[in-house]
Amino acid sequence: MPDLVYSEAEPVAARRGATEPALEEEEAAQEPLEKRNILADFLRPGRGQLIVALILMLTALMIVLTLRSQAAEPSYANLRRTELIQLLDNLSSETRLLEADIRDLQSTRDELASGAEGVDAARAEANRRLDELEIIAGTVPVHGTGIRITIADPENKVSPELLLDGLEELRDAGAEVIEINDRIRVTAATWLGLDSEGRVVANDQVIADPVVLDVIGDPSTLEAGARFRGGLVSEIEGARVGGIVRIEQKDRVDIDSVVVLTENEFALPN
Repeated sequence: MPDLVYSEAEPVAARRGATEPALEEEEAAQEPLEKRNILADFLRPGRGQLIVALILMLTALMIVLTLRSQAAEPSYANLRRTELIQLLDNLSSETRLLEADIRDLQSTRDELASGAEGVDAARAEANRRLDELEIIAGTVPVHGTGIRITIADPENKVSPELLLDGLEELRDAGAEVIEINDRIRVTAATWLGLDSEGRVVANDQVIADPVVLDVIGDPSTLEAGARFRGGLVSEIEGARVGGIVRIEQKDRVDIDSVVVLTENEFALPN
């Protein structure tokens, strides 16, 4: 029986044949890994990239805030010519009033600094300020030029919010004193709301229909402020309320209602 001879060449060749595909697979597997490593290094942000990203984010935030602030500002592009003229007249009237106040204050300052006459001037100024404060507080009857606004609300759709907006618009137009229905003096402490029956009340007093507002101030400016588009008249006469507004300019408006002050419980003058 012949001896069996084993050749090592075949196993070596076999091993080579077996390892070559394995090496190719290993190299093929390493290529995506190297690509992934390069991509990861590219996507890993550095310090400079973070700074640039932060600057871009802050710039975008500033642009958004600027656009929002511009959108919140009132636009006059859609206003009619007459409405723009009314707005300009209101601003001009307010400017004249402020300039007159400045002149009065400068004159008072000069009088108070004029030596012996300063005492009399100070006393007269104190009395004048006392009169103004009594009018503002609503503790004395007053009269002057102004307007009377009569609001007919047949369906009782005038809400406290709408009436409050109207009062604020009149204040902005230069109203110095306002009275509701000949008996409710409007001051800084006046509040509006609804009672248990759904009626509009001011300082716990029911505001019956029609609502009458007596307003002291420059008549033409006050009427222009009330008739401005989006203001008191357009809101009440629009589809939301369906009411009727009548405005009368008067040379003399008498406001006799006053506010009764209560004694302070804790506050004492120094």
